[in-house]
Amino acid sequence: MSKSIEERIDRLESLDDIRQLVAKYSLSLDMRDLDAHVNLFAEDIRVSRELSGRSHLKAWVDDTLRHQFSGTSHHIGNHIIEFTDPDNAVGVLYSKNEHECGGEWVIMQMLYWDDYQRIDGRWYFRRRLPCYWYATDLNKPPLGDMKMRWPGREPYYGAFHDLFPSWKEFWANQPADSPEVASPAPLEAFLKTMRRDTPAPKIRVR
Repeated sequence: MSKSIEERIDRLESLDDIRQLVAKYSLSLDMRDLDAHVNLFAEDIRVSRELSGRSHLKAWVDDTLRHQFSGTSHHIGNHIIEFTDPDNAVGVLYSKNEHECGGEWVIMQMLYWDDYQRIDGRWYFRRRLPCYWYATDLNKPPLGDMKMRWPGREPYYGAFHDLFPSWKEFWANQPADSPEVASPAPLEAFLKTMRRDTPAPKIRVR
């Protein structure tokens, strides 16, 4: 069914609002404006199994930033957004980050799996699931397994590829002489098709 001009304009405006949302996330986090930061999330945002709300999120972010990093810079990149309805969307966002951690300069590559929701005409984060590829000192390439290597902690796996089953399938299968090609994903279901209804991975908090 074709969309009306009003629906198409609303979709374009929503796309831009969501892109602004993720940019505001990076700036407010790096500048330590925690009120601006937590107000990007839905008012009843879930923080843990027991806690929800922006005040609890602010306390958690404050503790994380104050005790782990003396400075950060988040550089956002590839961003795919798909709508489940006019007021709800999902997205994948790449992020390349730098962290000053005492005597080490830790670089990180990760992506976020996001849920966005429009509430009273404004877009918010409903959830952000961080999936990490590596974190390591600038002078120490993260070769090998367990690429999450924070100072003073045992290395661990960051689940960067776990959202999409294609990663394991690629390495488990040998290349075919004449590989079959699946039909293209529907226009609004690229991410859904790539996820193949797999559950979200359990992510270890840094």
